Amino acid sequence: MRPVGRREMLGKVGHAALTLLSLLLLWQEAAAIEVPLDLKQPPTIIKQSVKDYIVDPRDNTIIIECEAKGNPMPIFLWRRNGRLFNIGKDPRVTMRKRSGTLEVGFHNGGRPEDYEGEYQCFASNELGMALSNKILLRVSKAPLWPKEVLAPVQVVEGSPLVLTCNPPPGLPPPLIFWMDSNMTPIHQDRRVSMGLNGDLYFSNVLVQDGQKDYSCNARFNFTYTIQQKNPFNLKVQTTEPYNDTSYNASDPFGGRKIAETSPSFLTPEGSGSFKMVLRDEQLLLECIAAGLPTPSIKWFKRGGDLPAQKVKFQNFNKTLKILSVSEEDAGEYVCMADNRLGSIRHSINVQVKAAPYWLDKPTNLVLAPEENGRLVCRANGNPKPNIQWLMNGEPINKITETPTSTNREVLGDTILFRGVQIGSSAVYQCNASNQHGYLLANAFVSVLDMAPRMLGPKNQLIKVVMNNRTFLNCPFFGSPLPELRWFKNGQGSGLDGGQYRAYINGTLEIKRARKEDEGIYTCVANNMLGNAENQVQLEVKEPTRIIQAPTYQSVLRGSKATFHCKVVSDPSLPITVNWSKDGERLDLGWRLKKDEESLTIPSVSENDEGIYTCTVKSEIDQDSASARLTVSEDTFHNPSVFSTLPPDRPDPPIDLDLSDPLARSVRLTWIPGNDRRSPVTEFLVQFEENHWEPGRWRNLSSYPGDLNSVILQLAPNVNYQFRVIAINSVGWSQPSQPSPRYKTTAAPPDAIPRDLRGWGSNKDNMELTWEPLRDLEKNGPNLQYNVWWRRKDSGDDWTNVTTSETKYVVHHTETYVPYEIKIQARNDLGSGPESNIVIGYSGEDKPTDSPTELRVSKVGSTRANIHWKPVDLSSVQGEFKEYRLYYWRESSLVPGLVVSKEKKTTGFYTTVPEPSGILKDLVPYSKYKMFMVVANSRFESLPSNNVEFTTAEGVPDAPRFFRINRRSLDTLYLEWGKPLEPNGILIGYQLVYQRVNGSRLGPQQFETFRPNMTDFILRLPDRSARYKFSLSALTKVGMGEVYAEESPLFTNEAHIDQVDIATQGWFIGLMCAIALIILILLIVCFIKRSRGGKYPIRDKKDLPLDPVDQKDQDGSFDYHSDEDNKPLQGSQTSLDGNVKESDDSLVDYGEGGDGQFNEDGSFIGQYTVKKDKDETEGNESSEATSPVNAIYSLA
Repeated sequence: MRPVGRREMLGKVGHAALTLLSLLLLWQEAAAIEVPLDLKQPPTIIKQSVKDYIVDPRDNTIIIECEAKGNPMPIFLWRRNGRLFNIGKDPRVTMRKRSGTLEVGFHNGGRPEDYEGEYQCFASNELGMALSNKILLRVSKAPLWPKEVLAPVQVVEGSPLVLTCNPPPGLPPPLIFWMDSNMTPIHQDRRVSMGLNGDLYFSNVLVQDGQKDYSCNARFNFTYTIQQKNPFNLKVQTTEPYNDTSYNASDPFGGRKIAETSPSFLTPEGSGSFKMVLRDEQLLLECIAAGLPTPSIKWFKRGGDLPAQKVKFQNFNKTLKILSVSEEDAGEYVCMADNRLGSIRHSINVQVKAAPYWLDKPTNLVLAPEENGRLVCRANGNPKPNIQWLMNGEPINKITETPTSTNREVLGDTILFRGVQIGSSAVYQCNASNQHGYLLANAFVSVLDMAPRMLGPKNQLIKVVMNNRTFLNCPFFGSPLPELRWFKNGQGSGLDGGQYRAYINGTLEIKRARKEDEGIYTCVANNMLGNAENQVQLEVKEPTRIIQAPTYQSVLRGSKATFHCKVVSDPSLPITVNWSKDGERLDLGWRLKKDEESLTIPSVSENDEGIYTCTVKSEIDQDSASARLTVSEDTFHNPSVFSTLPPDRPDPPIDLDLSDPLARSVRLTWIPGNDRRSPVTEFLVQFEENHWEPGRWRNLSSYPGDLNSVILQLAPNVNYQFRVIAINSVGWSQPSQPSPRYKTTAAPPDAIPRDLRGWGSNKDNMELTWEPLRDLEKNGPNLQYNVWWRRKDSGDDWTNVTTSETKYVVHHTETYVPYEIKIQARNDLGSGPESNIVIGYSGEDKPTDSPTELRVSKVGSTRANIHWKPVDLSSVQGEFKEYRLYYWRESSLVPGLVVSKEKKTTGFYTTVPEPSGILKDLVPYSKYKMFMVVANSRFESLPSNNVEFTTAEGVPDAPRFFRINRRSLDTLYLEWGKPLEPNGILIGYQLVYQRVNGSRLGPQQFETFRPNMTDFILRLPDRSARYKFSLSALTKVGMGEVYAEESPLFTNEAHIDQVDIATQGWFIGLMCAIALIILILLIVCFIKRSRGGKYPIRDKKDLPLDPVDQKDQDGSFDYHSDEDNKPLQGSQTSLDGNVKESDDSLVDYGEGGDGQFNEDGSFIGQYTVKKDKDETEGNESSEATSPVNAIYSLA
């Protein structure tokens, strides 16, 4: 079995969320600004209660939330039912400190119902006022069921019946269910079921239905109470006697003749009805039919398929449910009830409306004095919502004019700000409303003048996995919005392009992290008021990988199973390895054994079967792999079990059959093949059609492995054939043989052509383009498109055309005029739905006016302020894109320096009366020329007046090259090239060098040179040292960019390093310690050998030993024993627990380990002498005083 593997990254540093950063808007006024809370700022609502707030009447406290932030801290007030709510006058109401949250207490009496109403919170400080939503507070209600006496319900057997519930209206509505008097739930099926209104419907009544009563129950979730209606007693009238023993499910009438009836609808009534539902809400459609036999219910949608991914059928197919409705779910739904006597249909026309929803929600705006900006509030809905702007809670059109209000212009869903001033901060509210609801958003405009500052943690360490996409965060703030640049290891120009991408919010993306990307990254933010910087250290780690994954194990019961899991990871990252079984973490306990690379299961049983997963984790990533364990019977004890084989891919399904054909569906049935010892988990159904792409098999849908008969949802007018693939844990089977072909009937199109656009290719036309419908969306022959257009806001009638192309050109239009456009697909069967209206524009022409009075001011070395007189926007004759400045470097003021005169451009988007901008990245000490045009999407105007200016002198670039060569042991030859861009008149060069000792640097030493020098010979004070050199060019402005190098390696340097180590104190001490240890070991060996003796060897090893030890004259011992097999070494434990030492242990003799043996196993050599135990004990005191003996005892 192939192991199942899975690798995933842990979100330790939250990198994945930043993948959406590419969607950030490019303009400052559109970006969401987070102002540090220590700066003055208007209030912002950060927490509030829901709009429809239902509370439990049994609660002792009602809490209405309203939290806001701001500086100064906001103060709060409330309105109730449109009037100021004076909290101080009500002893039950308190407001939390530093918060607007209200607490209404009922510990000392009072009724929650007295506080029902509409509440709104206002948070204000000196800079503005923010508003909460209007909060409708209501108290949950669980009214009692009205008392009533219900007469017995009489019904004829086989007739339909409806038992009404009519529950009391609760808040929120109660949950309805039916039970009998024994509190047993009423069994529901195709014949008997409860409707959406709570009534109980019988499609036909059986005699046995009268054997119990029926009671409707209402459960109120808020109050945890259940109300019960008086029960219905049911009396069923029958023309023939009924015998309980004759009942069976296939013949519920027990063989008696009951008149059959064709279907009729119990609910809804008539042939058609109407249903309105709001976007994103739940759609429930219901059809319950009477008839005998019990009718079956089927659902269709006219002009299209039911959305299979969204539709669910409930209540035995009587209820159609769509969880989150969208506009495309509108249309005519048809339910059909049929039995063998006939069928009946009911059409439900579903209309989808929409409460307002956001397209572009306004966000906070931070501007510097004299800057421009805008707030945009775009919402959609059905009907189209009305947009109303407020400022600090007051309608903006009713606010008295002030000097700052002249800088503000309201244009429908947009507010434009021009040349804002300190003191014009405020909170603006946008209210989008229609008859179905409203949206309220707060957005403040804060006018600040502030140098850049960093908001994130300082000197952050980020660890990432090699070859992964990586994001480095550098949140910052400033006003005007600072420009942020990234640098690596303090060198080079800004990082942007190639491997790197810098985002407007300060984040740097590294597209694929490599080892060479490690280092310290510095982000620098600057604006005209200053700069700030922060650093991020990046470490790139090897990924954590399983290189030997667990594999499929099939073992006999009672034997051992072992799963291997060998891992490689970055050596600097600690890892943990965990095992799980069937998704649950394994408790290893006493039985299971785990080491670094495996899991062992001894004596397996059937309970051990399952999927085992090895998961290895580091702090930044993880990997996992899985394998299955199966346990089989021992074939010796159970001959019926064949030898265990590993699982394999399943056999393909066979005998594909089509049945139940309908216009857009068919039932496909098959017989599964052999699963090859691994259960089938999924069946994949594929299709092929023979019209557009014959021979190409495509996936249609997949189904669980326990199904072999499914209903396929199909497209109209397609000639299908199907095949099925079985899937188990090993892999996919071969495809089955194809089914017979099945062609669906044609129908009008269901889809709407996508990407409808209107744009002009010439000044007097508009091209309408769209994406054609896909082949399976055409639904029928002769596909065409109906296209309508009319001039926006003109009140003209629609003009339309029908075409089979995907483009149509409208001629003889005025220049750049907005048009409303819509489209619809149609074929020979009819027309599809219309698209939403989109706005297109006719063609653009060349702007008629040009910018004038172009001039410069405040020219520095790398930037200059530019000013010009704008054009009338109507003269642009198209979409105003920008004022485009063309500029080029005419010459350098450095004599003899040749420069490139390539034209560059920069754009300025502004509509203020006196526009200005900053031209950046100029080369110092140069003469520039420039002119300006105004541009639309296609054309530019004639140029403005030409302007010539010169930039100031700056610091030079780094030297072009810097080389260091060794001429001798104590001299270096330094050589460099002049900077490519001196950026002024060079006055010399400065060389800084310092000795490098590991990670420490010595004191700096300086040399200066004349501007015409490009080489220098340096005598080294220490020939064996390494030096770091930094060279820079100088102008009168200052020192330029540094070129850093280190002195090169030399061939004799290894010898010098060895001499240095040998003279170090730590090295000498280490050598002395090693010599002392060797001396002690020699002394010990000498003593042990000097205390030894010899054993006389018996002539024959088979000669028995005497039972008593005898001492020879030479002082050796001859041990005799009657036991030939007595061990030579070891000890034996007696029954009383004491240890009895062996009389003969070779371990105690110095040469015992070196003995030789003959080929027959007899021992050759001499035993070293072992002292008699008594003699050793007798000499113990005297030996203790000897230093040599003390050393021996330690040995």
